[in-house]
Amino acid sequence: MNDSLTTTLEFDNPDQANELFGPQNQNLALISGMCGVALNSRGASLTISTKTREDLQNVSDLLAQLYTLLGQGRRLSPEDISSACTMFKKTPGLDLKQIMHKPSSLSGLRRQIAARSLNQQTYLTALEQTEMVFAIGPAGTGKTYLAVAAAVSALLNKQVKRIILTRPAVEAGEKLGYLPGDLADKVNPYLRPLYDSLNDMLDPARVSEMIETGIIEVAPLAFMRGRTLNNAYIILDEAQNTTPEQMKMFLTRLGAGSRAVITGDITQIDLPTNSRAGNERSGLVQASRILQNVQGIRFIHFEESDVVRHPLVARIVNAYERYQKNSLSIS
Repeated sequence: MNDSLTTTLEFDNPDQANELFGPQNQNLALISGMCGVALNSRGASLTISTKTREDLQNVSDLLAQLYTLLGQGRRLSPEDISSACTMFKKTPGLDLKQIMHKPSSLSGLRRQIAARSLNQQTYLTALEQTEMVFAIGPAGTGKTYLAVAAAVSALLNKQVKRIILTRPAVEAGEKLGYLPGDLADKVNPYLRPLYDSLNDMLDPARVSEMIETGIIEVAPLAFMRGRTLNNAYIILDEAQNTTPEQMKMFLTRLGAGSRAVITGDITQIDLPTNSRAGNERSGLVQASRILQNVQGIRFIHFEESDVVRHPLVARIVNAYERYQKNSLSIS
C-alpha cells in the first residue's frame, strides 16, 4: 500500500499464531479481503498495513482478540473468522469473547451451537428466557436454524414433550391445489428447510422415528386450526406469508407449558396481491405492530450484517461492493 501505516504484532506462541494465520495463511487472506488491509506474516510475527490509523487499530484489536480466543481453547473456522470480521466492521472495539467464547446453553445436539453476531447472541438468550419470540430479518441470519436448535435441545432435556414446525404453504402466489401429487407431495417442498435443520441437530434416523411417533410434527399452517398445543415447542417459519387471520389463529394455539418462535422476512412477502379482497396484509407485519409491548413476547430484529455467509460468498460480496464503489467514483 502506498502511503500506508504499519504495525507489527509479535505472538508468543508460534503454534497458536500458525493456527490464527490458517493453512497457507488462508485466514489472513480472508481478513485482508474483508477488512481491506495488507497482512504479511513471518514466523510468529504479523505486519499490518492500512491507509488509516483507525483501520490499523481495529484490525490489530481483531487479530489480538482472535489469538486470545485460540489460547482459551476456542477453535475458529473460516466461518467464525468471517463473522468476527463482519462484527468488528460494524462495532469496532467489540469484545468477541462475550459472543464467540460464551458457551451455548443448548445441549444434546449433534453439533455445537454458538452465536456469530450480537443479534444471534441476543436471540439465543431470548429463546432461553421468553415464552414467545419473534425473529424478523433477512435470510441467512440463523432465525430458523437457531430456533430449531433451541427446540431440539428443549425436547432432549424434557422441557417440552414435542416439537411442531409449521409454515404457510404460499410461494409467489402459488396455491397447493395447482401442484401435482397427494397432500404430502404438495407440502414437502415448503417444509424441506425445516427437515434440513432437524437433520443437522439430530441423527436423520432418529428424526424419522420421532416424526413417525408424532414427537416431531412438520405440517403446513392450515393444520394448526382448531388445536390447542400443550407442552410443545412450536416454530412458525416464513411468517411474513401469513394473513392477519392466520397469524392470530396460530398465536392463539399456544397451550400450557408451550413456547413459540415466529420467524420471517418482511421484505420477502409472497402473499397474492390481486385477490378479490385486494392487497392482503402480512400477519407478521401486523403482529409486530400490535404485540410490540405485550409482556412475555420478545422481538429480535436481524440485519444484513447478521447474515452468516460462507467465506467465499463473503469475498464475492466484498468484490462486488468494491466494483460498485469504483464504478461510482469513475462516473
